[in-house]
Amino acid sequence: MKQKNDLVSVIVNCYNGEKFLKDCINSILNQTHHNLEIIFFDNNSSDKSEKIIKGYKDKRIKYYKSKKYLKLYNARNLAIEKANGKFIAFLDTDDWWDEKKLEKQLDVFSQNKEISFIYTNFFVYNQNTNKKIQIYKKLLPSGSITQVSLNKYEIGLLTVMIKRHVFNIKKFNEDYEIIGDFDFFISISQKYKISSIQEPLAYYRVHSSNFSLKKINLHIEELERWIKLHEKDFLKKGYSLKKQKIVLIKLKIKHFFKKIINFD
Repeated sequence: MKQKNDLVSVIVNCYNGEKFLKDCINSILNQTHHNLEIIFFDNNSSDKSEKIIKGYKDKRIKYYKSKKYLKLYNARNLAIEKANGKFIAFLDTDDWWDEKKLEKQLDVFSQNKEISFIYTNFFVYNQNTNKKIQIYKKLLPSGSITQVSLNKYEIGLLTVMIKRHVFNIKKFNEDYEIIGDFDFFISISQKYKISSIQEPLAYYRVHSSNFSLKKINLHIEELERWIKLHEKDFLKKGYSLKKQKIVLIKLKIKHFFKKIINFD
């Protein structure tokens, strides 16, 4: 039976997201599952984001604006505190969803009450070339996925739907700016049952503003810190961080060559 009456809270964190904001919001409002609310958390934007979102007259949109700019995962946690739904999903202003994304995830939840979160495949859309590719070609894992995710992390935040009660136990670590998603999902994957949908139901937009040398460097710093903090505990639990150390090496190589290219 479809869970048509369950409220889904969609967290939209925004900082100067005017350029693609309408694509994002329209893809939420056009969902085939109508019982939703948008928790729009404006992280002190200075562009036209506020004007655009207030131009919508849909009562499902709830607008909140921070008085000062906050670190991303602080802003995410504050937005979650405003949510009223049984389920929570996330969509940032660059990205958008297939219209049946929420409906299909709720169908899976209705078939298995023990599942606490679901994620899906997704497309990467290149804004410059107008081309898209499906990001994962092989089957996405379900069940106990901690070691699999440590070996190859495949959970896109824009694809997940999570039962609200999970956030009563675990929140995003606000010390991170890049790997907060990774840290959160690796942690809860050890405690909760997980399901995946192989179909790509979301679109991650790549454009000139969302990659930078600074972010690569910060990614390296945060991953180094994460491995150092968790390695002993994970080894005791029987998990290996070998593949994450390889990821770290690749990031360092990428950073090195990008510095050369940019003469930094």
